[in-house]
Amino acid sequence: MNRRNFIELVGAGSSAMACAPIFTVTAANSQPKHLHKQKAKELNADIVIAGGGLGGCAAALAALKSGLSVILTEETDWVGGQLTQQAVPPDEHQWIESHGATQLYREFRSAIRQYYKSYYPLTEQAKNTKNLNPGNGAVSRLCFEPKVGVTVLESMLAPYTSTGQLTLLLEHKAAAAEVSGDKINFLAVNDLRNGNDKILSAAYFVDATELGDLLPLSGTEYVSGAEAKSETNELHAAEEAQPHNHQSYTMCFAMDYVPGAKLTIDKPEDYNFWHKHIPKLSPPWPGELLSLTYANPSTLEPKELGFHPDGRATGNKLNLWNYRKIIDRHNFKNGLYTGDITIVNWPQNDYMLGNLVDVSEKEFQKHLRGGKQLSLSLFYWLQTEAPRPDGGQGWPGLRLRGDVMGTEDGMAKYPYIRESRRIKAEFTVLEEHVGTANRALITGKKENNTAADFYDSVGIGYYHIDLHPSTAGDNYIDFGSLPFQIPLGALIPQRTINLLPANKNIGTTHITNGCYRLHPVEWSIGEAVGYLVAYSLKNKTIPKGVREDKRRLAEYQSLIRKNGIETHWPKA
Repeated sequence: MNRRNFIELVGAGSSAMACAPIFTVTAANSQPKHLHKQKAKELNADIVIAGGGLGGCAAALAALKSGLSVILTEETDWVGGQLTQQAVPPDEHQWIESHGATQLYREFRSAIRQYYKSYYPLTEQAKNTKNLNPGNGAVSRLCFEPKVGVTVLESMLAPYTSTGQLTLLLEHKAAAAEVSGDKINFLAVNDLRNGNDKILSAAYFVDATELGDLLPLSGTEYVSGAEAKSETNELHAAEEAQPHNHQSYTMCFAMDYVPGAKLTIDKPEDYNFWHKHIPKLSPPWPGELLSLTYANPSTLEPKELGFHPDGRATGNKLNLWNYRKIIDRHNFKNGLYTGDITIVNWPQNDYMLGNLVDVSEKEFQKHLRGGKQLSLSLFYWLQTEAPRPDGGQGWPGLRLRGDVMGTEDGMAKYPYIRESRRIKAEFTVLEEHVGTANRALITGKKENNTAADFYDSVGIGYYHIDLHPSTAGDNYIDFGSLPFQIPLGALIPQRTINLLPANKNIGTTHITNGCYRLHPVEWSIGEAVGYLVAYSLKNKTIPKGVREDKRRLAEYQSLIRKNGIETHWPKA
């Protein structure tokens, strides 16, 4: 089918598309506007990347550095994904300052620090701190404002947008794909701002969306939710497959504190529901969700948390204020900030009542609203009912900082997604490859195990396996893992030859997604994919061919190593 017929068919509306076997029309959570034949603009590049999160940006940068032309689309008006539009400070491992991520990712982190040192009035001590942490948040060695992440990423992309090598389409969402056999020909995207729809063609397409939207659009085989133990033989797998069992998502928000002020918001519409809500989980959740008690992820025993908005210590309890703090006023000269700014991504605003994958538009919007109402209810509870050390209740001086989030309602631009559709890959990473206990069962050794060594490694990463309470009623599944590699086979779909994943949609399981889903790993996946496309085009092969040919695989691995991608952890 040529472009003209494609445009005409898409312009005819979803009913016409449903009759055409070469199309997979979106049911990917957001009903697209119908593309209009007279408005559709055609764009072409070597590679089209859908999704401007960390994986998408990293894939774009690698492709651009390799001389390819790139079209990068993003559903929101911010690039950066979980780091910016979702407002989640980077979850990283303890070796991040020296190794365990790509050189480009570390350059990005350095640029964040330099931005603060160049443009913010820091104290002399902060300015002279090599590894500056602007927020001093407990969760990361680098906690910072989402908008600074956006600025730095846009700066890294700027030379390529200036020359026209990169076309950046913000507020564009994938709507439909034309597929012939095992190959994607075109991708249709909706311009969410003005209705000027576009048809994008390329040699390769990369799905860097947060939910794996291109997989159903292109008919690429995928899995979602939890696999059965009989399928994966994983130690922590479910007894039966549960395709709709996903980790909870979170609608994050930012807040600061104005002592003495009365800034209480209107009572949220669903507050009465959330105020008394007790999650129905197994093992049980210890009481009401809106409280300072939660289930310890590793033991599932009740655990008390602390809260005080001036950042003071709260005994032996973690002060949630300090957990994801992105501005520590003590890093800046007197008077710049009267208080700190913190991000709320806590157990108390994990939304467990439904997922966002493979549901109707009505269900998607219902759960999106539910997540926002939960977060607003948590904020209102903190203002009015949270216990204070002096015996009182509530902190009415708490203030939503929508300006920090780039939104009017104070919530993040996009929900923090922990779990996506996942490709049926050439190779799937199982718990036996990376989980500490499962690995010991495989090797027969009680100690000193390492993660599986993959001959086709294209990157490395580390995070403990961390699954938040799920939509099917699982409590935390949280246990140790080992520093791992990213196998190329997990990045290659079994059938579609010119589609690659670059987010949480690689060949992992419900269990192993728990350690492959964090910021530096997503970046590493994307960067490896960008170079893989460049290598494949230059050598007139396909990604599957690179993996299956020892010579080509060695050349490709040498290429990415020369570009600062570590493929093996250093030996102790």
